Amino acid sequence: MSKRNSADAKRAARLRLQAERERQARKERLRRRLTVTGSAVVVLGIAAGIGVAIAGQNGGSNDATDWSAVRSQLDGDSGDSGDSKTPVYADAAPAHTTGDDGLTLRIGDPDAPNTLTLYEDPRCPVCASLEQNLGDTIGQGVEDGTYNIDYVFGTFLDDSFGGSGSRNALEALGAALDVSPEAFVAYHQALYSAEHHPDERSDDFGDDQNLIDIAQTVPELKDNADFEAAVHDSTFAVWALRMSDAFDDADDVTGTPTLKYNGEVVDTPQTPEAFEQLIAANSAAE
Repeated sequence: MSKRNSADAKRAARLRLQAERERQARKERLRRRLTVTGSAVVVLGIAAGIGVAIAGQNGGSNDATDWSAVRSQLDGDSGDSGDSKTPVYADAAPAHTTGDDGLTLRIGDPDAPNTLTLYEDPRCPVCASLEQNLGDTIGQGVEDGTYNIDYVFGTFLDDSFGGSGSRNALEALGAALDVSPEAFVAYHQALYSAEHHPDERSDDFGDDQNLIDIAQTVPELKDNADFEAAVHDSTFAVWALRMSDAFDDADDVTGTPTLKYNGEVVDTPQTPEAFEQLIAANSAAE
């Protein structure tokens, strides 16, 4: 009996169809409800028309990762086509992560009395504004032991505008975390800085070399062969999509940036003073 007509082939086809339906449902659910807070850039009707053109004009072609292959692998389709040229990616989580599939990315004292959860997209301009305005203040609370931070990253702007900058930057953030939490924090700050963060319609983060160049501003990552190899070899590509799926599955997250404090969504402060007031009002008593 040919493979096409075998029971295994039919079962594989059903699984592929089920996975594709689930993926499309997840994307459509996110498309309906996600809005980048305070920004008019996520206009999905317009983005759908210009996404392909933008992807072709920017650096996505310099992204070594075949993201469609990663998605197929994650959905259980890898190898069914029999195409030996289809890459197979390591399903590895960066060091210094915990939880299911290594998706808990926690910075700070794990025993801190409070947890700040921050939802971001690497291409999000409002996330960049938050990091530039509040990053030092947020970091101080971690140093003081007032709270730790759980980071959850989405990649919906890749779907909105085309390209792979959000996914590629998330993969690079995983490579930085694999070096050390301190390297992650510094690289995260560099990516969102006014100097390096691109317009969200640009796919600059889709260029591996650009991400490596930005890493040269981080002492632990400068000329770091392990970090650069992880970026070029797509070491954390599967992990990046797992993280993005976890973001999509957060039903109470309707935009980026979103903050939760001890599991409850809170209004995103606009100034360091407002942030400090929010923390004081919501921190658990020791």
